[in-house]
Amino acid sequence: MPKKIEARRSAIHGNGVFATADIAKGERVVRYKGLLRTHEDADRVYADDPDTGHTFLFTLNDKYVIDANVDGNVARWINHSCEPNCEAVFEESDTGKKRKDRIYIEAMRDIAAGEELTYNYGIVLAEPHTEKLKKLWACRCGSPGCTGTMLQPKKGRKKA
Repeated sequence: MPKKIEARRSAIHGNGVFATADIAKGERVVRYKGLLRTHEDADRVYADDPDTGHTFLFTLNDKYVIDANVDGNVARWINHSCEPNCEAVFEESDTGKKRKDRIYIEAMRDIAAGEELTYNYGIVLAEPHTEKLKKLWACRCGSPGCTGTMLQPKKGRKKA
């Protein structure tokens, strides 16, 4: 993967990742890297952290989480958007070893040099989406279709 991206300050939130050259639809842009932790280990390590709505943890599979707080790369700075230009793509290892699975960020459409890369974080919480949680996980993407939160709608919920 040739380097076509760089991290810098973002109007969406803190740091962001921007295209330094045109990126074609379907192009694999970057692998999401970091320390591989079991879900239990991640829960233990981050249990005392107050809820901040900010995380570099990416669920890899039912056994592992990628912790980009440790040995993470530029992919950790890609911001959420309700109308993203990229998506996170899971690649299962041919060996069947869960620790060899990977997450890649790929372009969903052509992206012009200078554009910020974004993907939908797809945050799913088991507990009810209270106003406090919606505020904690507020979305600042600014897209016309912004839902105001990074939380995904509950499945089976009907709109009134």
